[in-house]
Amino acid sequence: MVAQQEVSAWRPRIPGVVEVFHAHFTEHEYPMHVHDVWTLLIVDDGAVRYDLNRREHGTPHDTVSLLPPQVPHNGSPATSQGFRKRVLYLDLTQLDESFIGSAVDGPDMVDPLLRQRVGQLHSALSCPGDELEAESRLALIGERLRGHLRPRLVAHPAEAGRGVAHSLRELLDERLLHGVSLEEAAKLVHAHPTHLVRAFSAAFGIAPHQYLMARRIDRARRLLLDGRPPAEVAAAVGFYDQSHLTRHFKRLVGIAPGRYACRVPAPGRRQAIT
Repeated sequence: MVAQQEVSAWRPRIPGVVEVFHAHFTEHEYPMHVHDVWTLLIVDDGAVRYDLNRREHGTPHDTVSLLPPQVPHNGSPATSQGFRKRVLYLDLTQLDESFIGSAVDGPDMVDPLLRQRVGQLHSALSCPGDELEAESRLALIGERLRGHLRPRLVAHPAEAGRGVAHSLRELLDERLLHGVSLEEAAKLVHAHPTHLVRAFSAAFGIAPHQYLMARRIDRARRLLLDGRPPAEVAAAVGFYDQSHLTRHFKRLVGIAPGRYACRVPAPGRRQAIT
């Protein structure tokens, strides 16, 4: 078998995420090494075996692995096909040093919801303009990781955050064009970022980033029906670029903005799109 490798890496504009790293290796073996940040790893194909603190571990397909900073580890393919992985390197603002011992004892977590959220975060980080979604997903991932690492210290009080939720909705309405980061929103409404996301979702049945995108899409529809071109509309309603508008528009409306704008009914006929 010919050795293969595919690697992509970038630094997103999301506080707490130092690097995003995607790779496909068939034969590469990592020597023993350390990082000064947390390594959050999911494997999409194949499997990885690794040693952490002199103990052997593995990453089957449904596992989320969290390797702590400053603890030596290595890594190599556990199957003849190699492995395809996605990694987030998180700084100590997401998990402080008090969680290192728990991560050494149990780095591999079988948690379908956590794995789904990590995958969704990778998707959001790949799309410029979806920073609020990425920040929201990262906040929920951090909360769930802390629950795994130190469950007795993680409390889940009843959500009494309707006031906070309404404050955030007003802020999102005010910042519809330019948006707002989760960290800034939390400071402005005086709430922890994770609580803010949960309170908003509980109050309105939709996540903050979904609300923001839905409001922007509503404005985009009106401008498109006024005859303005999609590229101009994207900038006018706060999207990163036309492709960013197109992706979210198709997800919500079911049709590309260019085609939507063209479907103006003939006189006497009813509009088919609602």
